[in-house]
This record gives sequence, C-alpha cells and structure tokens, in this order.
Amino acid sequence: MVIFKMKTGISSLRLSALSLALCTTFAIHAQENIATLPETVITATRVVQPLTDLLADVTIIDRSVIDRSGASAISDLLVRVPGFEMVRNGGPGTTTSVYIRGAESRFTAVYIDGVRVDSQSTGGASWEAIPLAQIDRIEILRGPASAVYGSDAMGGAIQIFTRKGEGAFAPFVAIGAGTYGTAKLEAGFSGSGESTDYALSIGGETSRGFSARTLATQNQDDDGYRKESASLRLGFKLTTSQRIEASVLSNDMTSQYDSAGTTKDDQAIRLLQTGSVNWRARWSDAFSTTASVTESTDRYKTQPTSYLTITNLRGYLFQNEFRSGAHLLTGALERREDMLNNADTTPRDSSRFQNAIALGYGWNGPIHTFQVNARRDADSEFGGQTNGSAAYGFSVTPHLRAIASAGTSFRAPTLYQRFSKYGTADVLPESSQNSEIGLRYTVGPSNIGVNFYNNNVTNLINFVSKTGTCQSVSVGCYLNTAKALYKGVTISGEYQMNQSKFKGSLDLQDPRDGITGKLLARRSTHHATLGFDTQAGGWDLGVDLQLSSLRYDDAANTTVLPDYVLTNVVAQKRVSKEWNFLARIDNATDAKYQLADTYATPGRSLYLGLKWAP
Repeated sequence: MVIFKMKTGISSLRLSALSLALCTTFAIHAQENIATLPETVITATRVVQPLTDLLADVTIIDRSVIDRSGASAISDLLVRVPGFEMVRNGGPGTTTSVYIRGAESRFTAVYIDGVRVDSQSTGGASWEAIPLAQIDRIEILRGPASAVYGSDAMGGAIQIFTRKGEGAFAPFVAIGAGTYGTAKLEAGFSGSGESTDYALSIGGETSRGFSARTLATQNQDDDGYRKESASLRLGFKLTTSQRIEASVLSNDMTSQYDSAGTTKDDQAIRLLQTGSVNWRARWSDAFSTTASVTESTDRYKTQPTSYLTITNLRGYLFQNEFRSGAHLLTGALERREDMLNNADTTPRDSSRFQNAIALGYGWNGPIHTFQVNARRDADSEFGGQTNGSAAYGFSVTPHLRAIASAGTSFRAPTLYQRFSKYGTADVLPESSQNSEIGLRYTVGPSNIGVNFYNNNVTNLINFVSKTGTCQSVSVGCYLNTAKALYKGVTISGEYQMNQSKFKGSLDLQDPRDGITGKLLARRSTHHATLGFDTQAGGWDLGVDLQLSSLRYDDAANTTVLPDYVLTNVVAQKRVSKEWNFLARIDNATDAKYQLADTYATPGRSLYLGLKWAP
C-alpha cells in the first residue's frame, strides 16, 4: 500500500473524491451493447499489436483529439493524459520538461516516425521543438522500457507519427487565431495509389506572447515565438510482400525568453530535423523483417548571449518477427550513434555508440497472457548493460484483467555530463528497478483502470556545486550522488453513453529524493483530469479540467508553487461538408498559477479555428 502525505489548500480530498466518483460511475454504467474493432499500437513492444492484447499501460492520441485541443505545443496536449505533468519557463516556445509518473524528463525515450530525438546537452527530448502541426498520432507507454528501447526509457516511451497517405487524394487547409496575437496556418495533402502513398504537410505559427518573468527586475517585454514546420512521408510497394518508406520532418523556431538577472531581449533559435528510411518484408503469414536507418539533429542557439549546442543521433535497426497462433517472437539488432558539438565540451566534438541485441516473447491466450523482453547494450564507454522485463495478465472475466509486471532500465549519461567542463569522466549510467500491478475493466468503448507502480532509481546524476572532484571546482559538476523513488497509483476511465462521453484520471504519487526524503522539485502529490463531451444542435461541446496539488520549486522544499485548477471549454461544428469550425477557451476562469517560480503562465485564452478538408 502506498501512503501519501500532503499539504494542499484545494483540497486534495475534494480532488480525489471527484475523480474517484467519476471513475466509479464508469464502472457501474459501462455498456455491453457497443462493439468496436481493436486498435493497434507498436510502442509497447516495438511491433504491431492490438491494444486489447497489451499488458503495458498505453494511451493513444489521434489527430481528431489534436485538432480539437487547439494546443500550440505537444506538452499542452500531454498534460491532459493520465500520469503526465509539465514544467515550462514561460510560453509555448520556452524550455519545457515533461514528467511521466514523476520521472525526470530525460527518462522518456521519444521517437518521431521511428527516429529517436534527444539532446546530449540537456538530456531528453526538446519538447518545445516538436511541431504539433505535423503530428497525426501519438502512442504513450507509461513505465520503464529499456528492455525494448535501450537507454533513456526509464520512465516511459513516446512514439510520434506524422501523417500518412491513405485513400484518394485529400487536401486540407486550416487557419486559426487567438489571444496574445496567436496566428496559425496549416496546409497539406495526402493520398495513395496502387503501389504508392504520400503525405505532405506544412505549418506556420506566430505569437507575440506574454512576459515570461514576473519579477520587476527582469525584462518586461512580451516574449513571443515564431515557428515553421514541414513533414513529408512517402511509401512504395516494391512487391506484394515488400514495402519501403521514407519520412522527413523539420521545425525551425525562434522564441523570446528572459534569462535570470538580465534585461536583454533574449532569443532562442531551435532547429529540429528527423529523417528515416524503412524497409519491411513479409515473407509469409508468420515471418516478417524490418530494417531502418534514421537520423535526427537538435540544434539550439541563443542570442545576443552567444551559445550553441548541436546533437546528432544516428540509428540502425534490423528486426524480425515470427507469429504462430498465440505466440509472438521478436529479435532485433540495433546500433545508436550519439554526437555532440558544444563549446563547453573538450574535445569540442564528442561521440559514442551503443550496439544492442534485443529478444522478446509474447503469448496471448483466452485467460493467460505473457510478455518477456531482454536486451543487451554494449556501450563504447561503459561496456555491457543488460535489462529485462516480464509481464503477466490474467483475465478474471471477459471484461476484467489483472496485470503484474517488473523490469529494469538504464540511461547513459549525456555527452555533456561526461565531456563538458562541468562533466566527470567516471560518471556512471543511471539505473532503475520497476514493479507494478493493475486492473482493467473494459466493455466496448467504456473502460476503467488502476495501476500501482514503484520505480526505484539509483546512480541518479545531479549537478553538485563546488566539489574537489570536479574539473571546474569553482562552479561544480555532474556526479552520481542521488537516488529517486517514484511510487504511486493512476486511476483512469472513460464512459460513453449515446453521444456523450465522460472521462477522467487521478494520479496519487510520491516522487521523492531517496537521500533526503524530500519531494522532487516541481512535482505534485495529486493531479487529475476530468472531462465531459457531448453533442447538441449540431455542435460538439466539451469541458475539461486540469487539477494539481501544491508543488515545491526547489529540492529543499522551501519555495511553494500553489495548487491550481484550470478549466478549458471547446465547441466544434461542421458548418458544411467541407468546412469545420472550432472555438476554444483555455483557462476559462483566468486562474493564476505557476509551473516554475518567478515564471508567468497564460491567462484566459481564446482560440478560433477553421479547417477546409473536402
């Protein structure tokens, strides 16, 4: 049993009771007369599987949800998903961290069309640089997955997919405008022929923003952003059993920010690019092979203060699948190459590689389900890293399944943590041991689930000030000095009745420093989402709430970030066969809240959008 201690003024009790009551309603009123085709995902095991077969904790976000959200950044979308919290230093274009189940932002492995994206400077994906305009679908895996993905996936994994061509030629154009001088334009087309498919999309967005800092001593100008993005995805059927696919994505963004202690007009220029070529052959109904070559670039530059860091990642994957009845066997060979160009590193260009072999076995029966994965990574600097995971599911009834799993994971230090002037050559990989149990009840489109988890991280890397073991004693360096304990429970559910849908989630978590016993900075003990969607008079109407208990801005737990409730309202209507209108109000009650101390957040915001899609 997980015990939580909280001090909150909103009322963690009210938050918990409201979410639990909603989830209980789902369970009581679930309908049994609605049948739907099973949705497929690849994130849990890196191969295509029906969502109903999975033992992992997975959420899917499709393009209709993205369009309806009116969001400018992927982080604004993810915080409406169970298990997620977000921290941002100002508006959508500023530095952003995303926590899954309280785990560090760098503990989530992120892929775009199978291409790993990561910063070897800060660690983790640059969330503010991922263009939401180009995303068609997001698959989210909560819980460690290094046995499948290798380094980084200590808290979870996220697969992001751009648009893919299907069916007849289909163009679209979307425009939108909103508060803070926000303006959006998106356009593209997609389609498929007898042996080819294609999808091209471009997007542009600009906003004058708001002042990112609340301190009178900081620059009080508005901190806006501008971004242009594009994606292209092409597929070609070589034979009846072989297919090749290529994809590219680019996002160029300039955003204003206010650095501490200055009144300069600071600007960050971020370029994210990904590219991939994939070949897939289906040799028989049972056996198939996939091979891919991928590359990504994350470039970050600031001005007028000059700073530049560039991360390049290359990946090579050769994977085989064998299916026989209820059995699924997978085997993969993978190589990852990391390169960092940063003025603080010595030598200036730093690099490393990891070679890996991964094996998996799954069996899905009418009552029992198993999934076992093992992976061996040979790092050019740290030698061998072996990780494994095992999960078991038991169908208590046709609608109720109990699940238990355990696994280990690791993350190699960033090249900056090793080779910069603040680095330490003997810093070790971070590692974790995770266990969880859960229950899921599903009837048609309605469901309710509960997951208890305990993730114990050792060799946690922290920046330590002024120690004799550092190259730069006067400032400090990165060392394995900490532990972290991420434990908690997530309750989530959806209930659909005719044209209305209720949804909600409640996270009770206890993310703590394993050495000091303090709560980890900027993470709550309670956060929840509540939502209701319905149709009336030809309109799709919805309201959703985001709730969070208090957090601390610092490791010492002395600076309090108060609890908050955000209310968002949306109305959508198909005004003709080809035109769709969207109106959305975020933070409708104009709540005052903070995600980071002394940094501002947006107030009540209106967004209006119009989309043409014949």
